[in-house]
Amino acid sequence: MRQFVYLGVLAGCLLCALWLEPVFRVNVLRRWRRLLLTLVPVVLVFALWDLAAIAAGHWTFDPEQTTGVLLPGDLPLDELLFFVVVPVCAILGFEAVRAVNRWPAGDEPAGPPVGPAAASPDGARSPSGPVTPGTGDRA
Repeated sequence: MRQFVYLGVLAGCLLCALWLEPVFRVNVLRRWRRLLLTLVPVVLVFALWDLAAIAAGHWTFDPEQTTGVLLPGDLPLDELLFFVVVPVCAILGFEAVRAVNRWPAGDEPAGPPVGPAAASPDGARSPSGPVTPGTGDRA
């Protein structure tokens, strides 16, 4: 069973983060193209980094705690999955914080402003924009 320790940790990370997708409606997994464009460079850079470190003898993996499935260059499959799972968890966390705070991501459709700047002093949404403090005039 020890050969599944690494996968177990990765599964735990996913379980701790995946609930953010439906609860906060972050749509990270729905926007799969955006996710892939984010993940591919990360996976490539870190996989190449690991491959170089493995080839130089600077980096090893405990075969008792990994599945034993080795990719070319002796990179464990578990490690490659790490480069996917951890960024996905980080993105889910970031997007959940962004959603709760109503921070714009920059790719929203045109429409009324969102976020703290779009609220009037009493906290109500203002379709015309924020009120200039102290004047009651629209900005």
